[in-house]
Amino acid sequence: MATLRFVLGDQLSRNLSSLRDLAEGDVVLMCEVADETRYVRHHKRKIAFLFAAMRHFAEDLRARDVTVDYVALDDAANTGCFTGELERAVARHRPDGVVVTEPGEWRVRQMMEDWREELDVSVDIRPDDRFLCSHERFRAFAHGLKQLRMEFFYREMRKETGYLMEGDEPAGGRWNFDHSNREPLAADVAPPERPTYGVDETTREVLDLVAARFGNHFGGLDDFDYPVTRRQALHSLAWFVETALPDFGTYQDAMREGEPLLFHSHVSALINCGLIDPREACERAEAAWRDGSAPINAVEGFIRQIIGWREFVRGVYWREMPDYAASNKLLARRKLPDFFWTGETDLNCLGACFREVRDSAYNHHIQRLMVIGNFCLLCGFDPKEVQEWYLVVYHDAYEWVEMPNVVGMILYADGGLFASKPYAASANYIDKMSDYCGSCRYSPKLKTGEGACPFNLLYWDFVARNAERLQGNPRMARTYATLGRMDAKKVATIRREAEGFLDGLVSTGEY
Repeated sequence: MATLRFVLGDQLSRNLSSLRDLAEGDVVLMCEVADETRYVRHHKRKIAFLFAAMRHFAEDLRARDVTVDYVALDDAANTGCFTGELERAVARHRPDGVVVTEPGEWRVRQMMEDWREELDVSVDIRPDDRFLCSHERFRAFAHGLKQLRMEFFYREMRKETGYLMEGDEPAGGRWNFDHSNREPLAADVAPPERPTYGVDETTREVLDLVAARFGNHFGGLDDFDYPVTRRQALHSLAWFVETALPDFGTYQDAMREGEPLLFHSHVSALINCGLIDPREACERAEAAWRDGSAPINAVEGFIRQIIGWREFVRGVYWREMPDYAASNKLLARRKLPDFFWTGETDLNCLGACFREVRDSAYNHHIQRLMVIGNFCLLCGFDPKEVQEWYLVVYHDAYEWVEMPNVVGMILYADGGLFASKPYAASANYIDKMSDYCGSCRYSPKLKTGEGACPFNLLYWDFVARNAERLQGNPRMARTYATLGRMDAKKVATIRREAEGFLDGLVSTGEY
């Protein structure tokens, strides 16, 4: 009784639920399809990373005597879509049934449900138990709650997994060491030299394919050196735990121009595509704390990102879809300016981040939230456009993780479903946590007038124009009290200058 097992590009795990009972005679189907590269114009580097990882995963399966039916993008008969390739594979192999692991994205889940109606064989859709929290478990956590808070969810996950627990109490006497993880990076602190991974023949073929097929997509492919195999991914994780993790916690919010990675793990893309299991990442980090080679604040911060935020936003996504994508409680309508794609802006913090993401398909979480995201919030950019930009440019972005972070955390577009207040900040935060301002034409110290940092103008303009929607928020009370005490002429000047800046943003629609 042969079974066709369909593995998607973000399911590159040997312990995948659809592969767990793999039997002799079964066939694993993998395919590179045009639809998945172009429903948004994904970063070239993201496409190359996933195709290279897929092809190496297929080679790994074949080395274990698994029959793999692999459809490359340039296969002349490739239909360009999941459904078409599954129908062709069913016709080729005539299996007794199809087994898949549930996808990460809502639109693909709808496809899978359609397969049950359209195909002449059974389709078994299995849970993705690589995640630590099932859909049912998250719904139980969220039941009856009008507001969801990651911190409470995270504590439950700590108790259930046992990570950093000493009996019933959190290790170190605290659930959260975030207060110890907010130091700026001193000039004499040098990030460690990171490992690089060579380009073999398989990856070179992918890079050439992507360069030829996706020349009009965002980003570049130069100096591609990211892990694309399970062995490389594990090496990257081991390097981080041994070398960078000890300082990760202290400096995880810091930013330095020209140093995009600092002490960050850079393994989110490897976890999200399946080359690293989230449990093994947590276990290796916890082991480093228990053997004394990494401090509690670093290990707790890393584990919180995985079993806290990663699991939490996935739960929010599946609980709130499909309507969540259209959330826009702050009624933001402004178009995203062209410089998000070109990087041509005289705001040095934004320009630095845009250059880094163009070259590497990566920014770390503070750059995403407090520089780029903060700017999007303050300017009032349309949530749909911001969602698409984040989905396009990052190599670890999938809709399930990108959408809640943009809609809920960055833009407060869901009205505070899980963020207790908008993450709005003036230039002071960026100046404190980075060296961007030192080489910028704008001054973070000036509030108005020539040379004033737009973040200062935009911050108070955002507060003023959203007063009706936000001043009832207890966490915004002090901000609105300050606004109320400000001289009316000063507020008028700020808003006039902010409006002038916003009106000067160019959005041609060409990108």
